[in-house]
Amino acid sequence: MDWIVSASGSLELDGQRVRAALGRSGICAANLKQEGDGATPTGRYRLRRVLYRSDRMPVPGTALPCREIHADDGWCDDPADPAYNRPVRLPYPASHETLLREDGLYDLVLVLGHNDDPPVPGAGSAIFLHCKRGDYEPTEGCVALDPTDVKRLLALAKPGDALVIEP
Repeated sequence: MDWIVSASGSLELDGQRVRAALGRSGICAANLKQEGDGATPTGRYRLRRVLYRSDRMPVPGTALPCREIHADDGWCDDPADPAYNRPVRLPYPASHETLLREDGLYDLVLVLGHNDDPPVPGAGSAIFLHCKRGDYEPTEGCVALDPTDVKRLLALAKPGDALVIEP
């Protein structure tokens, strides 16, 4: 199944439209996506796996592969590094994101198949579906939903499903 995210910032979930936050720079064509541009890339992205904070919630109910986030989990965002757009163990010498965050954004993360097969240096990294900040504040290029809606999507998602970000 394809889960459609519109450029206006909504997603249809179980017959209901829910709000979605997108990148601070809006959306862009996937082939124009650049590291750090703040844009959400359009396209169809497989739902790869779920990462979650086991200290804040139980294992999410989903058919997708799940793994808890640990203190040494990071994601490389340095285009010059061989691990670009890949998970890394912290401490890590190149630029990276720390996945264990205090702000709640990554309490529940759905890793999307953007620029990962294989990663193209500079074409964007760490494009996830994660929990929203505040009143759907813009992201750095990800898609963000209310945590309740993330859980609802995960309960319905199956291996092979994809998130489609429409122009």
